[in-house]
Amino acid sequence: MIVKFKKPLLATLIIVLIVAAGINGYFIGTRNPRTIIVKGIDNIEGGKIKNADFGTVWQTLDLLKKHHLKADKIDNQELVYGAAAGVAASLKDPYTVFLKPEDSKRFTDDIRGKFGGIGAEIGIRGEFISIIAPLEGSPAEKAGIMAGDKILAVNASTTINMTLNDTVKKIRGPRGSKVTLTILRNGDEKTRDITITRGIIKIPTIKWEMKEGKIAHVQLFNFNEIAPKVFPKVFNEALRAGAKGFILDLRNNPGGFLEVAVSLTGIFVESGKTVVIEEFSSGKRNTFTAKGQAALKDFPLVILINKGSASASEIMAGAIRDNNGTTIIGENSFGKGTVQELKKLSDGSTLKITIARWLLPNGSVIEKNGIKPDVEVKITEEDAENKKDTQLEKALEILQKEMQNKSQ
Repeated sequence: MIVKFKKPLLATLIIVLIVAAGINGYFIGTRNPRTIIVKGIDNIEGGKIKNADFGTVWQTLDLLKKHHLKADKIDNQELVYGAAAGVAASLKDPYTVFLKPEDSKRFTDDIRGKFGGIGAEIGIRGEFISIIAPLEGSPAEKAGIMAGDKILAVNASTTINMTLNDTVKKIRGPRGSKVTLTILRNGDEKTRDITITRGIIKIPTIKWEMKEGKIAHVQLFNFNEIAPKVFPKVFNEALRAGAKGFILDLRNNPGGFLEVAVSLTGIFVESGKTVVIEEFSSGKRNTFTAKGQAALKDFPLVILINKGSASASEIMAGAIRDNNGTTIIGENSFGKGTVQELKKLSDGSTLKITIARWLLPNGSVIEKNGIKPDVEVKITEEDAENKKDTQLEKALEILQKEMQNKSQ
């Protein structure tokens, strides 16, 4: 089951601190760049923008150059970049951002996996920059970082009023160097400092193991380009080993390519059934449907999610539940359900613009709401320290009952 990628779109991305998949696909969150050349600005062509005097911007730049204490050190281009960033920020959408040329290049390199980091994805949740998910086996996970942790400071520099992009730049650094995050964990009254040694991060894709009662526990970590090849193989291996039921574990899976999510969902959902709907401000909708053979549709299945399940994970979990009535266990997912398009500007800058949102087959909105589990189970810090997976235990319990009822 190999997907041919046609429309590039990026995976949550929120800003990533991991080595991500290539950009030759439709990555959930951001479409590939298009070049825009602005030849002249008056009050914006033909009155398309009403009641907006763009002369104010130029007056502000001029007055700063004439009267600021350090006017002789002002870089004109930096003033322009600051103005562009301010325009994007005025929308109060953390996923609509202006990236000047060097940041734009870094963003592209990040997507292509040309950097080191801590192995976690971050995003905006409420008023805080937060951890969406640490990667399996990453420096962040080994240091004790957990999904939902709020990042209040990086190396003692506060993240209050700091952009997502600037936070990422502070966290990144040479392999082997250290970074200290001041985090506030849900339920804690006090912050804690966690020091992480940066490394080159390799994103795992999938692993599985057979549990008691012939239940295959399948963990999918990323919807990357190789997932369509390895995902079916894993289930075939499990079936050959005698699996009678499956736990699809999407916890701490921050997303990936849209085509991969749609393709893999087709293993469980009948062809032609809706997987996800892309809705634009104009009201236009694009519907993505399952195209697989639904080979596992009739096998007992439960799905695990948590606060680190985002974007493609939410689409897949929601689509399988809406179409098949599958039970979802764990915690409410992250709630990343918008699409960003990259617009390449003439000087190498990039504008990342939110252009659409995702709806589940039942019409519910993913953005901010996330996926609410049918059975809520939380893993306490004590559970984590004792390596006690209460969510997996509950999934095994529920699936075993389902399998027993089906066999009767």
